[in-house]
Amino acid sequence: MKISRLVPDESGIVAWPTLSVSKKSVVTVGVFDGIHLGHQALLQRVKSLATQHDAFSVVIMFDPRPGVIHQYAAANHGVEPSRGEKLEDPLELMGVDERVRYMRQIGIDQVFIINYSMAFSAKSYRFFLGQLVGKLGMRTLVLGADAAMGAGRAGDVKAINLLAQATGVFELDMMDDLGPGYTRVPEHIVPQSPEHEGEPTDPTETMTKAELRAWSKAHNARKVRVWSSTNVRYLLSRARIADANAVLGHAHSIDGLVVHGEQRGRTLGFPTANMDVAIEGYVPADGVYAGWLVDLGEYTSDDAGTDQTTVSASPSLDARVAQGSPWRWPAAISIGTKETYIEQTGLNQRVVESYALNDDWLDLYGHRVRVEFTAFLRPQEKFNSSEELTAQLHRDVERTTALTQH
Repeated sequence: MKISRLVPDESGIVAWPTLSVSKKSVVTVGVFDGIHLGHQALLQRVKSLATQHDAFSVVIMFDPRPGVIHQYAAANHGVEPSRGEKLEDPLELMGVDERVRYMRQIGIDQVFIINYSMAFSAKSYRFFLGQLVGKLGMRTLVLGADAAMGAGRAGDVKAINLLAQATGVFELDMMDDLGPGYTRVPEHIVPQSPEHEGEPTDPTETMTKAELRAWSKAHNARKVRVWSSTNVRYLLSRARIADANAVLGHAHSIDGLVVHGEQRGRTLGFPTANMDVAIEGYVPADGVYAGWLVDLGEYTSDDAGTDQTTVSASPSLDARVAQGSPWRWPAAISIGTKETYIEQTGLNQRVVESYALNDDWLDLYGHRVRVEFTAFLRPQEKFNSSEELTAQLHRDVERTTALTQH
């Protein structure tokens, strides 16, 4: 698989490479944040059609996410961030490299990562699709039923299909909405930790129609597909790990660098790997979780993403994250402030720390690690003593062991 990062010029024009003078391509366009089951089905469709027509399978995705750029511009009088400026995106489910890894597993031939900009977004969908036909030899465009592109998102599937029929130079392959239908989520997703132990359930399941209307109004809720990145964010914000993983079709994970913490866990007999604040992926609501800790290897300067033309998708990463990997351990994961010691230390920074269920001490300082979430165990709480906390940690380990056994 080839991976290329393309940066539009100041007018928003992308210098697309020519893939072939004779071979056509099957293309899809989107953000693909999280690579949930709907994304996976669409990518499989692209690969299947490309194989059927002896064409290239091509994915075009955006980094940063378009919503981040539009929000920045709206807050800065229409001015977009300068080139190279790294924007925080706390709602991003999955980093670009991880999305690319899933695409490589599916067998996509070519991934183009567009550095999304306001100038690029101002181009019409007709201009954009014309570029794909002329430069990439696009013969088929595969989109979901709710897709839209171009200035003002005017290029919905109806408009694109009319354009395809009128020009006859490409065809639209539209996939119907997949999954178990629709659900409602609050317009503004704010993390909220459950109050009780155990995996949270859907609070709307037992509501009457009147109660659901009242809940929707109170939360300014909107209708979204169950199989959607928006729904996954909402589920994770409520610590509903099992439901989120069911939509994703894989365990939700976050990546980050292991840094030195207070080393209090070591004194309690539970040494933890503490993640740096620069975490890649959506951090679920505060609480204690069962899951996995994966050593992705020692951090190097190549991980910094300084190469603006390609993005790494090393096959060695697959070996590290695979089930049964020697770099992978069950882990009890804590997210939040350390309530028991705040008064003593004065520190209330939100941290992610993982205790690997391993007999040997793991020296992971300076390594990048992945934390995968299997289930929610309990909310954070303040203990009266270190002894009480230690007793609870033993119970957390027992439950983690039970939940991660295969």
